[in-house]
Amino acid sequence: MHALVAFFDADADAKIRDLWRRIGARHDQPPHLTYAVASTIGPRVRKELREDLDRLWLPDLWLHSLSTFSTVDNVLMLAAVVDAELLAVHSAIHDVLAGHVKNPSAYYLPGSWVPHCTLAHGIDDDAVKAAFAAIFPVEPIRAKVREVSIVDTQTGEVDVLKKASTAPR
Repeated sequence: MHALVAFFDADADAKIRDLWRRIGARHDQPPHLTYAVASTIGPRVRKELREDLDRLWLPDLWLHSLSTFSTVDNVLMLAAVVDAELLAVHSAIHDVLAGHVKNPSAYYLPGSWVPHCTLAHGIDDDAVKAAFAAIFPVEPIRAKVREVSIVDTQTGEVDVLKKASTAPR
């Protein structure tokens, strides 16, 4: 699977890693927000994404709401405040991906997406309750986007599409 993600600045990264430490969570990737997931995001689509992202301003994220959602696996997360700028970036990304990627995940499509940073996943109900209690309340975290990348979730390979220092045209 390929995930299109935003990695955070050092300060936000450290704050989230501290929350992970406090609840005993382990992750393969640094803290991030996921914009899209598909079985394959190929080279041509990546090129087009680079071009589009180069023209976009990437807004700061406010990770504000400690919450959960249950699908197949329980997830404890910090949900992002949803605003017009965040939705515009998400929409622009999905405009590029539409019809050009294999097996897009419905969880990340416009209208279904819950922008968040995962704190813990795949844990049982009691572990979710204990983790929530261990870190509640959580101070809001302002996360500046350091880079937007595609991560191969099987190999861990990261393909950077845009660094935050890249100025919009």
